[in-house]
Amino acid sequence: MIKEKVKAAQDRQKSYDDKRRKPLEFQVDDHVFLKVSSVTGVGRALKSRNLSPKFIGPFKVLSKIAPLTYQTAPPLNLSNLHPVFHVSKVMKYVSDPSHVIDHDPVQVRENLSCNVYPVRIADHSVKQLRGKEIPLVKVIWSSSDEGDATWKTETRIRELYPELFV
Repeated sequence: MIKEKVKAAQDRQKSYDDKRRKPLEFQVDDHVFLKVSSVTGVGRALKSRNLSPKFIGPFKVLSKIAPLTYQTAPPLNLSNLHPVFHVSKVMKYVSDPSHVIDHDPVQVRENLSCNVYPVRIADHSVKQLRGKEIPLVKVIWSSSDEGDATWKTETRIRELYPELFV
C-alpha cells in the first residue's frame, strides 16, 4: 500500500513537471548559450565576480551525441571545459544583427601601445582645492567617443597640444 502511494505521488509530480517542460532540440550548426555554474565547470574557468553573466556564448553545435546531449565548439580560452553538455545547461541563441558589435579600428604596435591624440576640448571647469583654483579641460580623444572623454589640467594640455586652444 505504501509503495502504491509513493508511486502515485511520483506520477503526479512527473505530470506537473511534464506540463512545463519544453522539448529542446538543436540541429548541427545551430548556436547556443552555455549556462555559467559550478556544475558545468564554467564557473571555475571564468573569474568569479558578483556581476558575472548567467550565460556565455554563443557556441556552435558540432554534433548530437545522444537525444539530450550535444557537443559544442568552445573558444580556446575555455579549452579546459568538456565540450559535451546536457540540454538543461544550454539555451538556444536566436540570431539578431543588433547583437554584432563592431570593433574600433585601433592600430596596436609591437610593444602593445597605440597612438591616440586629442581631437577637441569639450568642456572647461575649475576645481577648488584648499584655496587654489585648478583649471581643468575635458578632452575628447581620437579613439573614443564623448562618454570616454577625460578631464586633464589645462596647463598640461596647453603644453602638449597648443593647437587645441587656437
